[in-house]
Amino acid sequence: QVQLVESGGGLVQAGGSLRLSCTASGDTFSTYVMGWFRQAPGKERQFVAAIFWNGGISVYADSVKGRFTISRDNPKNTVYLQMNSLKPEDTAVYYCAATDVPSRWPRGPYDYWGQGTQVTVSS
Repeated sequence: QVQLVESGGGLVQAGGSLRLSCTASGDTFSTYVMGWFRQAPGKERQFVAAIFWNGGISVYADSVKGRFTISRDNPKNTVYLQMNSLKPEDTAVYYCAATDVPSRWPRGPYDYWGQGTQVTVSS
């Protein structure tokens, strides 16, 4: 099993930036493919971005393409989501997720989830 802990959320004005981090427990982080999802109030959870084992391949939702960047640091057991040019519609709880089943990448289903971190973008 792996445990995931997100951090880095907060309140930011439209046009601003935030960097989310997700740190995983265990020593097999490099064998997991990772994803970021978000859920706004009253809406279904939505795929945001995903990254493969070595970070060489990443996929983004159209709504964030060109503004968000996913990356990973395997020695630090951490995946990041750099969010630039934030918009009020990016407001949501952001979750990171992991699976060691590569066929489920990029959109899932994922096996392990963090507790989420709130991102609020004011207009």
